[in-house]
Amino acid sequence: MNAATRTHLPKDRAGQHLFSPLTIRSVTFENRIAVSPMCQYSAEDGMANDWHLVHLGSRAVGGAGLVLTEATAVEPRGRITPFDLGIWDDRQIEPLARLVAFMKRQGAVPGIQLAHAGRKASCRVPWDGGSALPPEEGGWQTVAPSPVPFKPQDPRPAELDGSEIQIIVAAFAAAARRARLAGFEVVEIHSAHGYLLHEFLSPVSNRRSDQYGGSLAGRTRFPLEVADAVRAVWPADLPVFFRLSATDGVEGGWDLEQSVELAVRLKAAGIDLLDCSSGGLLPDAHVPATPGYQVPFAARISRDAGILVGAVGLITQPEQADQIIRSGQADLVLLAREFLRDPYFPIRAARALEQPDIAPVQYARAFPAPQK
Repeated sequence: MNAATRTHLPKDRAGQHLFSPLTIRSVTFENRIAVSPMCQYSAEDGMANDWHLVHLGSRAVGGAGLVLTEATAVEPRGRITPFDLGIWDDRQIEPLARLVAFMKRQGAVPGIQLAHAGRKASCRVPWDGGSALPPEEGGWQTVAPSPVPFKPQDPRPAELDGSEIQIIVAAFAAAARRARLAGFEVVEIHSAHGYLLHEFLSPVSNRRSDQYGGSLAGRTRFPLEVADAVRAVWPADLPVFFRLSATDGVEGGWDLEQSVELAVRLKAAGIDLLDCSSGGLLPDAHVPATPGYQVPFAARISRDAGILVGAVGLITQPEQADQIIRSGQADLVLLAREFLRDPYFPIRAARALEQPDIAPVQYARAFPAPQK
């Protein structure tokens, strides 16, 4: 067992398991299972609808402690596709509030991921190939730290200048204000998977020579400004999470050492939890995907930065998820594809781990008490 798996846990983590409550600021999650953001590409004009209510609501019914929305764009040009959720307009608050109210009634903490797709915006939906959307089909000019496209065949993004960067910082803050009006209790800043904030972090995509490029301090400036702006408008008693790709998976790119440095700075800025993922910056980068393959990133950042962390990536079994928490490698586990396969994973996990039954009474007949 290596150091990251922590044979000797800090006192505040001793005895923790998958179904231990987790309190961050004033918010208590009933368990350590979170629904990871999963784009549905099913909105119109950024508006949440019945699909989102059923998709997110069923996972709340299934017993998740935290349910996060998909990446929700802070401005129209920050959408991955024309069908992404948005939170750039006050009209988008009420449909989101409907989702929040339902999730809360099921005992789940409602969270929203605030996002800007940067150079990976203006695309077709994945089931139509996911390629860049041309102007004649409704595509728009993408933006990035430098005019370097995600794929060679993609249109070149426009390089953001300093004033445009500040407009986007303000857009994240305004989105956070709207999220609170909708009733969300957690906001997560999306700085992973090759989207705009991640593009600024990586020297592969950020080739600037001004204050927003070059050194680690320069490349982290914009994401830290966003973190400061969101934390400043978000209530002091509610958590702010930050999703990070811990490594680009290519030599000379963003890596785990830089992630630790950023995590230290984010903690000082009032970020409560690092949601640790990887990759997404380059179409040909490869991070070997095996069960729990990103858990060591979370464990390292937690150990060296002293910040709460979430682990994500091929976490599919109750025992596996429980061991991640018990060993102190993470404080929260986030599941994506497993929740698509099984909205009721937490109910199943509670039974497998011999924890108290968490099935709603309406579903009790489907989950009879185990025979003794």
